[in-house]
Amino acid sequence: MAGPADAAADPADPALAAAVAAWRDWLAQERRAAAHTHLAYGRDLAAFLAFLADHLGGPPTLDDLAALRPADFRAWLARRTMDGLARSSTARALSVVRGFFRFLDRRGLAANAAIGLVRTPKLPQAVPKALTPADAAAVIDEAASLSQTPWIAGRDVALFTLLYGCGMRLGEALSLRRRDFPADGPPVTALTVTGKGNKQRRLPVLPAVAEAVAAYLADCPYDPGPDGALFLGARGGPLNPGIAQRQMRHLRARLGLGAAATPHALRHSFATHLLAGGGDLRAIQELLGHASLSTTQRYTAVDSARLAAVHREAHPRAVAKSKTPTR
Repeated sequence: MAGPADAAADPADPALAAAVAAWRDWLAQERRAAAHTHLAYGRDLAAFLAFLADHLGGPPTLDDLAALRPADFRAWLARRTMDGLARSSTARALSVVRGFFRFLDRRGLAANAAIGLVRTPKLPQAVPKALTPADAAAVIDEAASLSQTPWIAGRDVALFTLLYGCGMRLGEALSLRRRDFPADGPPVTALTVTGKGNKQRRLPVLPAVAEAVAAYLADCPYDPGPDGALFLGARGGPLNPGIAQRQMRHLRARLGLGAAATPHALRHSFATHLLAGGGDLRAIQELLGHASLSTTQRYTAVDSARLAAVHREAHPRAVAKSKTPTR
């Protein structure tokens, strides 16, 4: 049975099917979209075309797409709301559909200005959930006790130290090669990381990070060669991200942390703690690999919330007021 992505690649109308296939090739080859992004975009477009088939009473054609009115797009958005889909998901789907229409227009296949009149659903400002410095340190310390196999315990410590110490995404850390931390030569002081959109950035490596990785490599029984993965699973293959996420779930249970304590929370903690320590917002943007400063500015809300909590707990007037007996 075909999934949503397959449906997007093979609409009933041959001309539309060819257009969708060309769009998917363009995403992969020219936009260099990651595999999961490519699949997610395909599912979003498939869902939109499936809605149109029901809404229009038959499989849509390129002419149907060109004739859509703002009310048709709003009906699609309303359906998503009725289906209980999150506004963030709908905003992404609308962005995908807009991009597809721009692609059709550039290729001279269909033009529709109506989609430009449809507003993107307003999204609440997401505030990154960071660990406290004490909790982040506890995660790294406790990671050593997750496995009775010394090299696996060292691997977990090295991985979580790297995420927190360099602010990497989990996928970025798992894409590192052995050559990035050569066994001979001086300790590694900087790394080149490839992030979203295949954009590279240079990250400084703290001595504690280099030491944790070196200790893991010294104990690791497998040698995949310089082009092999840095972090390995129990059988010597590249470490599956699901294993790292599972290990973090174990740590949450042991340390009494909330569900927001994920591997990605260590990246949030890196940025939040740098900002709290006086780090420059532009420098943090570069370290995180954010294309827009507005994305990095979310961390100022985290720090402001922390300062407000400290103020409420420590200011004499706030303390005195909270201790005032009720009558």
